[in-house]
Amino acid sequence: MDSMSTTATALIGFAAWQLVLTVALAVYRTVLVQTSQKAANDFAPDGSDVSEVGQRLTRARDNCYENLPVFAAIVAGASLAGKAALLDPLALYVLYARLGQSLTHLVSTSVPAIFVRFGFYLVQVGIMLWWTRLLLGS
Repeated sequence: MDSMSTTATALIGFAAWQLVLTVALAVYRTVLVQTSQKAANDFAPDGSDVSEVGQRLTRARDNCYENLPVFAAIVAGASLAGKAALLDPLALYVLYARLGQSLTHLVSTSVPAIFVRFGFYLVQVGIMLWWTRLLLGS
């Protein structure tokens, strides 16, 4: 059995993290419905109508799905061009930075936490910009 490339592992890990956050949000909302704290059809899409924890979970999930398509498109483009190996050295750093951003968001919305979260975001964007330059320039 062939092992997956680092880039494929990072992409699938990113998608798996999206699923984990989505399931966590579904469980959270199900508990609210089952305990009669909210009606099933009465949730604001941005999470603004639930507790701070619910809001942070909603935003962490949303941040993830807002960025997954860009990561996936770059990986797909590199794969189609036969250049996916160019992404391998930094691919896991995108995943680690995504996990760091989400976990920081879940833990706190304090000003220092926002700066940390933004740092994790900049790592992801910086790597994807670098990859784009590499792929278009090669």
